[in-house]
Amino acid sequence: MTMPGLDAWAAWPPQTLAARLAGVDTPWYVAGGWAIDLFLGTTTRSHEDLEIAVPAARFDAVAARFPDCDFYVAHDGGLQEPTPQAMRTGHQTWACERSAMLWRFDVFREPHDGDTWISRRDPRIHLPYREIIEHSADGVPYLAPQVALLFKAKAVRPKDEADFTAALPHLSPARRRWLAGTLAMVHPDHPWQPRLAAGPPPAG
Repeated sequence: MTMPGLDAWAAWPPQTLAARLAGVDTPWYVAGGWAIDLFLGTTTRSHEDLEIAVPAARFDAVAARFPDCDFYVAHDGGLQEPTPQAMRTGHQTWACERSAMLWRFDVFREPHDGDTWISRRDPRIHLPYREIIEHSADGVPYLAPQVALLFKAKAVRPKDEADFTAALPHLSPARRRWLAGTLAMVHPDHPWQPRLAAGPPPAG
């Protein structure tokens, strides 16, 4: 297989993925920064890629909906063909639309136990898929914002800080408590903790 360069991204919008995956027999959801914007119901910033997540054992059901794409495993700053070894090593799988030679979306293959999602950061953190998958007004499934922010807390890049700042005024007390508790488990003394404890300013 021939693949484009790492920067050849022209991501499809989430609605395209939702249409292509309609009726698929596996839980899936938009992750990353797009999950925050779907929760907010507006686009707060530009998105250079599109990330979705699926239970690792059910990846093939999702990939089958994209016969026009080739999949590559992202690992250690590069990409590999999806050999069994590569699939065990990396959890990210980039989709290249063959005719355009462009990256269209990235699939996270996540740990799970049946219908229970398990955090790849800490297996003590786990929830039924029905509790972490929410839906936008137009029906696109997305990762609950408090869970999306837990993943974003690892690096706190400028875009992660922007997503946290945008989401915070709209997080319910229950969502803030969950995020604060899980941050304490995986990222002690995280700089977001004081802002979570103080609560959000009123949403404008």
